This record gives sequence, structure tokens and C-alpha cells, in this order.
Amino acid sequence: MTQKKIAFVTGATGLLGNNLVRLLLAEGYRVKALARSEQKAKEQFGELIGNRLEVVLGDLTRVEGFVPALQGCDVMFHTAAYFRESYKGGRHLAALHKTNVEGTQNLLNGAYAAGIRRMVHISSIAVLGRNDSGLTDESMVLAIEEAPDDYYRSKIETDEVIFTFLDSHPDMHISLVLPGWMHGPGDLGPTSAGQFVEDYLQQKIPGVVDAAFSVVDARDVAQVALASSKTGERGERYLVAGHPVSMASLLQAMESVSGVPAPRRKLPRTMLYAIAFLQEVYARLTGRPVLLSLATVSNMTNDYGRKFSAEKIRRRFGLGFRPMEETLADEVMWTQQRTMREDTHKPSKKNIRLANGSS
Repeated sequence: MTQKKIAFVTGATGLLGNNLVRLLLAEGYRVKALARSEQKAKEQFGELIGNRLEVVLGDLTRVEGFVPALQGCDVMFHTAAYFRESYKGGRHLAALHKTNVEGTQNLLNGAYAAGIRRMVHISSIAVLGRNDSGLTDESMVLAIEEAPDDYYRSKIETDEVIFTFLDSHPDMHISLVLPGWMHGPGDLGPTSAGQFVEDYLQQKIPGVVDAAFSVVDARDVAQVALASSKTGERGERYLVAGHPVSMASLLQAMESVSGVPAPRRKLPRTMLYAIAFLQEVYARLTGRPVLLSLATVSNMTNDYGRKFSAEKIRRRFGLGFRPMEETLADEVMWTQQRTMREDTHKPSKKNIRLANGSS
């Protein structure tokens, strides 16, 4: 009987992480899934836990706490990253560096000491520059001083950690996967994509701005990550950006799959910056997440008009992308079902009054 391979997945309860865990299980792997919250792991995986799926509690700021769980693993998928600045507002350089850069360095050291020699690192299109005359490909890497914000900077620095480690450890095999704006089911966080869908369904999107994105299904990214772990080349980047789409077209697609009317009012970018500034003030005063931050608006501007090549993943792995409408439909359905479950478990106002001793 063939021994099942064991995969270690960081960020396992996240949008990409959970879809990757499910793919690995379907492919016959045993999986150790790193999660910061036992409750979130149970919510995400439910009855899958046990047998071939083991939840490991820990996070990248304290790698030493879960290093023993790395023993015996054949491959590691590093999907975890700090990204909350996208909708909390303000600057988070220290937190980004501690988790994304230092955390990855410590993870590499721990994994290597545990005997792991194959890893897939999830990077981002954030590390790539613009090619105004054509498609952006994997070779167009930004210099650190060109990073437009703290998040981009942390992703570039993290990639540098990966390549420095490869230089000093010739027996270590790491390939890198660079996703676009990931959407899809299972977004418990939620990420900015999940927040966008929730806000759209609640008709909180204020209007249409002249912006564009590269939308990719997290399940397609998981497929590329798995393929990269098997036949990807050492030290190579694999771009998985997905479909280029304007905000107007994205909103129309959302209307089509959800039945919720899309906003029609056009908003100038100057208004977006003004709204983002006011929401960041609100976030600092209340500590609550916001719909739009200055970093979000900056990223919209930076990514506007960029188109990314999928030639390398097609040539190397024979993989591509499912239709964006399929991704959005599945994401909307998952979000609506989760909302229904949450509403079902909320106590009624009558129960609350009785619990407080009111009649």
C-alpha cells in the first residue's frame, strides 16, 4: 500500500488555504492545516477534521509553537499572510513585516530543520511592475523602492527572503505562485473580495469608479499551487492573475449572478480618496473595519489597466481559468448560505428580553 503524502498548509482557514486543503484531500494527501483559531477551523472544515485532516493551532508570529508539527511532512504550502490594512485603514508596516517577512523566514528555518525540502510560496501580483506596452509577466519584478504601499513592500521583501534562502540551501525546492484578486467560496475572513461581495449584496457599494482588477478563482490558484509542488521549477514564479475586468463590468456580473441591482452612479477617483480618508478617521475612532481605505484606493489606481500573462501556467501545467461568472455565482451562494446560518443561530429579540428578565 502506497504511503499517503503529508502536506502542511499555512493560512488553512483562509480563502485560498481552505480551497487548497480540500483539493489536497481530494487528491489523497494527508493534511496538517495551520489555523489561528480552533473555532474558525471547525467552522471551515467541520466533519472533514480527523482521519486525513489534522488542525494545528498557531500563527506566523510564533513559529516555534508549531514547529514539531512540521516533522514528517513531505511538502509545505505557505498561503498565510497579513493583509488587513486593505480595509482597516492606517499604516501597518510593523505588523506586515513581523508576519509576512520575519514569519516566513522563521517558517523556512523551522521547515528545513524538520526535513521539509519542497515548498510552494503564495506571493502576489503586488510584486510585479507594469508593462504599458503589453502583458505583464513573471519577469517584471518591482524593486523595493518602487513599492506603492506597505503591503506591496512586505510582499516584495518576503519574496527576497525566499530567494535568499534558496541561495543558501541548494537542496531546498521552492516555487512561487502569484495570484490576482482572489474570489470564491469559503471566505470566512473575509478577505477584501469577500467583503466586496457582502457589501454588494447589502447594496453598500456607493457607485462605479474608473478602476480595473484581475479576478481569479481561489480554486484555480489552488490547482496551480498543487501542480507547482509536483512539476514546478525551483525558484520560478507562476502568475495566476485571472480575468482582467473593469469595475463596471464586475458590478454588472454581480448583478447577473445575484439578482441584486448594480449601482449606476459614476464616482470620480477624487471622491473615492475623500471617502477613504473619512472612513479611515472613522476606523481610528471606532476600531471597526471600513469599506474603503486609502490603501484600497491606491491599489485600484496602481492596478488600473494592467493585464497579466497566463502563458507560463498554460505551457508548464496546462491550466487556465474558469469563467468569472461561475466564480462569482459560487461566491454569492456561499455568502448567502453563511448569512442564513448566522441568522438562524441569532437569538430572537423575545429570547433576549426574557434573558434580561423583561416581559
